[in-house]
Amino acid sequence: MDINGITYNPDAQEVKVVDANYDNSKMSQQDFLKVLLADLKWQDPLEAKDISDFIDNTVKLEELQTYDDFETSVKQLLEANQSNALLTASSLIGKVVRYEGNRTYLKGGSGYAEIKLSSAADTVKIEILDSSGNVVDSRVLYNLKGGVSYPVEIDNPSLPDGYYTVSVEATANGNPVDASVISQALITGVEKGSDGSIVLSTSSFTIDDSKLVGIGG
Repeated sequence: MDINGITYNPDAQEVKVVDANYDNSKMSQQDFLKVLLADLKWQDPLEAKDISDFIDNTVKLEELQTYDDFETSVKQLLEANQSNALLTASSLIGKVVRYEGNRTYLKGGSGYAEIKLSSAADTVKIEILDSSGNVVDSRVLYNLKGGVSYPVEIDNPSLPDGYYTVSVEATANGNPVDASVISQALITGVEKGSDGSIVLSTSSFTIDDSKLVGIGG
């Protein structure tokens, strides 16, 4: 039908904006705008869409733009935060740190560790072992409280520099009591893990930054 010189023939040509199997859930804002403009251009003049549809589509476009901008900003923030964390962690190279773990660093025969019990224990046996599993130092403590940090000083000039394992066996009335150990380590390098976390390297093992409790020993 012709009206005032305007001829509408929907079969005159094929309109193709995106592929037929296009995944709408992944539509970019550019493709969204193309579809919107094509929809307005090729609509039937006799059944023109209400302007509210256009407004609704425009709002959706704005929401899509806002979401894309927000997603980009978050990604940039995370990347910047990881870069700053790596830079900060690099300042630990060459320094001694304290961390949650039972391998402690000795230099000149001197070293340090802390133990903390989950509950009170009447007997606590502590052994310091070298890399071959030999006991190089041992002591027995009595009537220790739970939740309190107890220092373990190591001073034996005959021991070579390196890492030693702190073994703790605590009991209360013959029943085992859990114990945690805070040790010291010399940091030799840092790197970013596959999950974005910061990993600290020593000459013998690595430490996740979440295990750090302090600097200096």
